[in-house]
Amino acid sequence: MSVIAKFRHLHIAPRKVRLVVDAVRGKKVEKAQTILSFMAKHSAVPVLKLLNSAIANAENNFQLNKSNLYIYKITVDEGPTLKRSHPQSRGRASEILKGTSHVTIVLEETPGSEGKKVVKSEKTDEETEKTKKSVKTKTTTNRSVKKTATVKTKAETKKVFRRKSI
Repeated sequence: MSVIAKFRHLHIAPRKVRLVVDAVRGKKVEKAQTILSFMAKHSAVPVLKLLNSAIANAENNFQLNKSNLYIYKITVDEGPTLKRSHPQSRGRASEILKGTSHVTIVLEETPGSEGKKVVKSEKTDEETEKTKKSVKTKTTTNRSVKKTATVKTKAETKKVFRRKSI
């Protein structure tokens, strides 16, 4: 099941928005949210809002679980260009073109998790306490297992081009 969300007439040029969109294309939704929230680009904020809107659509309209979603397709198309003029010397005027963007995001479930839907169950307080106690006992027994450190590859940490340093 695919969930679609669109942001039309974003007043940022498509070339600038594509830098942000390329960093999250194909990622899981939770990882994409963290990438966008810490990105130092101006266009990351509207893209993050669009992603949150698509997640809300998936959860409320289609009863999909957030942890099973990934970004299947995200595109940035050119919107209408706003034309402004800037006065020049000797009575001339030069044209300023202010670009706009149309951003479309499509979320899908990871393969193999299509049968798992979000079902709200009504558990009593006693049942939740029992599950918490069982989780606590499991964590104490698993402490003898060695913990391995995760190493990030270059493919996971993608740098975004910036003209000016921070």
